Amino acid sequence: MAAPRIVLVDDHALCRNGLTDLLTHRGGMEVLAALSDPDQVIAVLREKQPDLVVLDLRMPAIDGLTLLRRIRAEGIDTPALILTMSDSEVDLSAALRAGVRGYLLKDMEPEDVIAAIGNAARGELTVAPAMTLKLAQLLQSGSKGSDRRGLLASLTERERQILEHLARGESNKTIARALDISHDTVKLHVRHILAKLNLSSRVEAAVFAVEARSGGESSYTPPPRLQR
Repeated sequence: MAAPRIVLVDDHALCRNGLTDLLTHRGGMEVLAALSDPDQVIAVLREKQPDLVVLDLRMPAIDGLTLLRRIRAEGIDTPALILTMSDSEVDLSAALRAGVRGYLLKDMEPEDVIAAIGNAARGELTVAPAMTLKLAQLLQSGSKGSDRRGLLASLTERERQILEHLARGESNKTIARALDISHDTVKLHVRHILAKLNLSSRVEAAVFAVEARSGGESSYTPPPRLQR
């Protein structure tokens, strides 16, 4: 398996250099660029086409989520992960709504950061352990007054199947290969799933599915695999 290819964006040289060293020498990853100037990011992402871009949330020129929206407006779909000092529920919510693949904290243990970034680069969804309770609270507050069983029942068989793949942290490309459908078809189904479940990101959808499968909705079982 090829080494994950990463682009880092952070305004602090110490953080850029330290994280580059960690990911390269201890994580076996390839850091294609470590940038401090947000204006360079779009050009580098378009040229290098990395597996993941790791963004700081607070930067003097532009915040990470505004930069991510600019990246998406340019038609670049490189998966993004936030690495920040902020443990704010508001920031977590905003990041999830922006569609990030992960939200990590800079005070995590180095080995945990390496593992989480590697997992995100390979298509998995990851949130700092310290943020999981806040994520659960966000999901609960977002679904107040709604019947989770009813929401799940509103999904088609194919949508429920894709939701189960999301719960395993799989990327759209991986899902498309597994189900023998196009990448664009998966993206369309994911949009429909988020709309029907009143969620804002695939991270929320994954947590929703896991909780439904193992928690309060014991009646939910994954649908059988469709015949190709």
